[in-house]
Amino acid sequence: MSARPAPPSPDADRADARLAWARAAAGDPALTLARASADAGFRSYWRADTRGGTRIVMDSPPALEDVRPWLRIRDRLEAGGVRVPRVLARDVDAGFLLLEDLGAETCLQVLQRQPDADARDAMFDAALTQLLSIQAMPCADDLPAYDAALLLRELSLFDTWYLGTHLGVRLDPPARAALDAAGKVLVEAALAQAQVFVHRDFMLRNLMPVESGVAVLDFQDAVRGPIAYDVLSLCKDAFASWPQARIDGWVADYHVRAAVAGLPVPELAQFRRDVDLIGVQRHLKVLGIFARLHHRDGKPRYVADAPRFLGYLDAVLPRYPELAGLHALLRRHAPAT
Repeated sequence: MSARPAPPSPDADRADARLAWARAAAGDPALTLARASADAGFRSYWRADTRGGTRIVMDSPPALEDVRPWLRIRDRLEAGGVRVPRVLARDVDAGFLLLEDLGAETCLQVLQRQPDADARDAMFDAALTQLLSIQAMPCADDLPAYDAALLLRELSLFDTWYLGTHLGVRLDPPARAALDAAGKVLVEAALAQAQVFVHRDFMLRNLMPVESGVAVLDFQDAVRGPIAYDVLSLCKDAFASWPQARIDGWVADYHVRAAVAGLPVPELAQFRRDVDLIGVQRHLKVLGIFARLHHRDGKPRYVADAPRFLGYLDAVLPRYPELAGLHALLRRHAPAT
């Protein structure tokens, strides 16, 4: 009895649909696709080699990752003068976009390949220019608020996924009380900040070097939230560490430029505190997300960067007595190495 051929897999069906759509959208029946990158979600990016040059195909399977939020925020950013990828063709129902190709290397990859201090500072300066444009944009009514519920939901990722699933830690009542008390401090500090348009993952891995400076990617999770959030994300990167002296300098540079631009920043000492405290919230959240990517989504590479975030926390927490319980909890269960 002859074996039956295996039915085509959903991945193969999607690949066929992606290629057929890209060829039709680009008007090139000989177009080929090669993987360009993937992100932590379900989107993937493919470099299309066409007769008219290279393009990028974004594949966002509708059942897994709706492309509409990405397009909606992209259009708003472009209208606000922010450099974002140009859309050349789209099929929203199918989840395919044809984009301009901004190059093969992110800003982070460029700096890792050429770790020149002057080039690094110039790139950060260009990044801050884009950030100031983002923060100057009005927050539309449908832009989600980075409210207490969302802040607490993100903090719970650390407890559930990093402590619980990744480390196998079950907190005793005193430790649980310390974590809850720290969460209250962090949420109150975040909500007390001026609220602006927040990219929510503004870092060099999501910026591309272009002729005019940098272009901004991965903006679909934008919210209205704390003004220090994106500054912190840029300066204390998820995938690269910078000298503290330079971080302090970039924060001060941003503060001066934001004040000149009329953005609602407090005096510098308070702003540095705001950066620190929203940083603690983000670092705990990211530890939880990286653990979830590893254990739930089968993407283990992210959790290798956990020590960077533990180091960030260990450097900041001693400055804030109100977070001493959180610091003790981390020293006990997840010490920085």
